[in-house]
Amino acid sequence: MITGAGSGIGAGVARRLLERGDTLHLVARDAARAKELAAEFEGAHTLVGDLGEPGRLSWAFGHQTMPERVDSLLHIAGVVELGAIGEFTPKHWNATLAANLVAPAELTRLFLPQLRQAGGHVVFVNSGAGLRANPQWGAYAASKHGLKALADALRGEEAEHGVRVTSVYPGRTATPMQEKIHRQEGKDYDAGQWIPPEAVVTTILTALDLPRGAEVTDLSVRPGGRGTA
Repeated sequence: MITGAGSGIGAGVARRLLERGDTLHLVARDAARAKELAAEFEGAHTLVGDLGEPGRLSWAFGHQTMPERVDSLLHIAGVVELGAIGEFTPKHWNATLAANLVAPAELTRLFLPQLRQAGGHVVFVNSGAGLRANPQWGAYAASKHGLKALADALRGEEAEHGVRVTSVYPGRTATPMQEKIHRQEGKDYDAGQWIPPEAVVTTILTALDLPRGAEVTDLSVRPGGRGTA
């Protein structure tokens, strides 16, 4: 089960898993997006649910066919808006927290029965901002710090059910989101300065493929060479 498969890291993960024969269920925000994902990832299943409205996810999924077993739940989708604390309104805070924190919590709750049955794995693609907060990044960093707390608590609660939980903290990665961030910062964007998405994809799959009896809890990925964190 993957969120954020439409672009960037999520799309890379979906392609790699599909190529090796995994059965995919991709979460799409609406029917039109679900159709696009089904066309891009042939053979994948789709579930329609708007992560920006986590309170409606249970209702939305209740009208669709749910998988009986979930071996892994990959939270990759996210939103970002930069701005000073003194400028951000409750609307900005609520939108960021809903998509980046409340929706992953609700999705996890809804799929816990299937994850427990499978002894599954929950992966939260967090951010370097989940470990530190810089000026203009307050709302995003708060949502990602919260996501780390969610993962840590879930890991302790679900260990008895054999559910593994991993947080991945990529630094700046060459994705469409990074382009948007550079526009907000008023900076020129050079994809070559940042982490290749495929490197983060490989990190995620490494955690997923770890043999039973071991668990990777936290993985940080940083730009190498010319890049900076």
